[in-house]
Amino acid sequence: MATPMMPPGGNSNMDGNPQLPPTPGTDMTGICFRDQLWLNSYPLDRNLVFDYFALSPFYDFSCNNEQLRMQQIHPLDISHLQKMSGIEFSLSEVMEPHLFVIKKQKRELERVTPMLTYYVLDGSIYQAPQLANVFAARIGRALYHISKAFTTAASKSEKIGYVDGENESTGTETKVVKETIDFKEVKRIDHILGALQRKLQPAPPPPPYPEGYVPPTSEADKGPDNPESAEPQPPPLDPIIDQGPSKRMKYN
Repeated sequence: MATPMMPPGGNSNMDGNPQLPPTPGTDMTGICFRDQLWLNSYPLDRNLVFDYFALSPFYDFSCNNEQLRMQQIHPLDISHLQKMSGIEFSLSEVMEPHLFVIKKQKRELERVTPMLTYYVLDGSIYQAPQLANVFAARIGRALYHISKAFTTAASKSEKIGYVDGENESTGTETKVVKETIDFKEVKRIDHILGALQRKLQPAPPPPPYPEGYVPPTSEADKGPDNPESAEPQPPPLDPIIDQGPSKRMKYN
């Protein structure tokens, strides 16, 4: 069966004009791509999976694989890719017909630098999140909950030993039961909690992103003007928990 080839200009819209994909290298972990018509027409295997991947917005038309496709050469032919320099895609892991892992990398002679990873899961194409983003989200979420716990504990330690009584039937008087407490112990606990809270450092900066990768930006990335007086910021979105395959916007 012949490999179906994409036109050099890519997909076209209803007016016949070429429809350009998003800027290559941008963060697109929030979307997924699926072409059910193509899946109904062709088998999804290691020979055709790249042609299916080339239909998605994740594909970079400036890659070396596209040059091979225009020359009627299989785009994953490693014997030709090794002689070229620039951006290329390679098929990393295969579990036909359910899972295909495609890596985007930059080749300079014998040096290959990984950039991004994509995977085709049961016909849907996803961009895998950066490991740095996952670590930063997990660390930020942990620090958020720890800081919130210390803030809550410090505020409640001031009320140790005091219990508000229930309102009387008349609703005019309130009983306050005072228990015997050691104020030195309370101050010592306050001091320990305050010292631990001051030692909490913000999440460490993630390692540098791969060359050509544009990380997502949001208002949550901007810190408060006065971090000491501000309350703990909500944790960042987790690329796996909050943006897993089932929660991504479908791109057809």
